[in-house]
Amino acid sequence: MACASEVLCMDKFSVYAARLVEKGEYFASGHRACQGCAEALAVRLVMKALGRDTIVAMATGCMEIISSPLPTTAWEVPWIHVAFENASAVITGCESGMKAMMRKGKLPPKKINFVAMGGDGATADIGMGQLSGALERGHDFIYVCLDNEAYMNTGIQRSSATPWGASTTTSPAGKRSKGQQTQKKDLPKIAIAHNIPYVATACPSFPFDLMEKVKKAAAIEGPAYLHILSVCPTGWRIPSEEAIKYGRLAVNTCVFPLYECEYGKYRMTYKPDPILPVREYIQGQGRFRHLTDEDIEVIQKRTTEEYEKLLKLCEMD
Repeated sequence: MACASEVLCMDKFSVYAARLVEKGEYFASGHRACQGCAEALAVRLVMKALGRDTIVAMATGCMEIISSPLPTTAWEVPWIHVAFENASAVITGCESGMKAMMRKGKLPPKKINFVAMGGDGATADIGMGQLSGALERGHDFIYVCLDNEAYMNTGIQRSSATPWGASTTTSPAGKRSKGQQTQKKDLPKIAIAHNIPYVATACPSFPFDLMEKVKKAAAIEGPAYLHILSVCPTGWRIPSEEAIKYGRLAVNTCVFPLYECEYGKYRMTYKPDPILPVREYIQGQGRFRHLTDEDIEVIQKRTTEEYEKLLKLCEMD
C-alpha cells in the first residue's frame, strides 16, 4: 500500500491507470507465502493484468508450493504444476494444442493468454534450454521470471541470478569468501538475443509499469519475456514490511533498471531522478552485511557502467 506522500505525488496517468485496474482477483488470498513476499504480489499483479482467459504452467518453486497445498488452490484460472525445467515446454504444448483444436472447429476461436512462470533458478539454470527452445520456435506465449535471486524455496541456495557478493547457504560469506563469486546472469539480454518481439523488466514496487508491460506482452503476437524482480524478505534478510521499499531502492539505484525492448528497440520506462547510491540499497540487507566499503564501491562502479551501457542502447533507438 502506498504511503500518503506517494499517493499525493501520483501523476495523472497513474490516477487514470488505477481506475482501469481489473477488480477481479485471479491469484486469490489465503495462500501460504511468507509475510511481505513481493513475489506473491508480482503474481497477483500479473494475473490482474491478464484476466481470466489465461492458462498458466508453473515450475516448481516458492509460488507453486505456497499456492497449491492439497486440497486447496489460490489459482482462479487453469493452472498446471510442472517440473523445475518444463514450464516453457508445457505451456507451448498447450498453446499449440489449443490453437489446433480451434483450427479444427473443436473449440471456438478465442484469445487465450498462455503463460509460463518460473523463479530465477528454474529460468536461469534448470529450464534455460527449454526456454531458449520455446523462444526460438516463436510460440505465442509469455514467460514470466519471478526473480528473487536465489533458490529460496529449498533453503536460500545460490542461483546464477544471485548477485555478486550475496551470502547464501551455498555461497556463504567467510574469511576467504565474499559470498557469491560470479555476476548476476543477464536474462533479459539473453532473451533479447533470440530476436523475439517483446522483452521487459518490471518490479511490483512499480505496479502500473508492471501491469502495462504484462498487457503489452499479451497483446503482441509471438514470444514475450518478462523479468520481474521479486524481493524476498526471508532470503534477503530484511524486515517483512520493507519489501516494497527495497524494490524501489533496487530501481532508483539502477541495480535493477526498468526498461523494455520491443522488436529490437530499447526504451527506458523509468529513469531515477536523482539516482541513489548503491549503498542505500545494500545497507540493511543481511545477505550483504559482510561487504566492506571497498566491495560496495566495486558494485557501484559496475552498476554505473551497466546502466550507462543500457542508456546508450536506448539512445541508439
